[in-house]
Amino acid sequence: MILTMKAEREGYAPDQIARTMTVGELIEFLNNFDEDEKIYLSHDNGYTYGGITAYRFEEIDEEAEKE
Repeated sequence: MILTMKAEREGYAPDQIARTMTVGELIEFLNNFDEDEKIYLSHDNGYTYGGITAYRFEEIDEEAEKE
C-alpha cells in the first residue's frame, strides 16, 4: 500500500490558505501508518505524482513573505 496526499492549489500566498496542518498535527497523523510506508504527492487528480524528500522543505520567514 502507498499513501498519497493530494496537492491542491488554494492561493497565491500562504496567507490566503484558510487551514493547514501544524508539524505536530502532521506527525500525529502519520503515526497512524507503518513507518516504512511510502508517501507520494498526487497532482492533477492523480494524473501526475511527486515524491517527498527532505531537501524539498524550506522555511520562509513570515514577515519577509508579507513584504
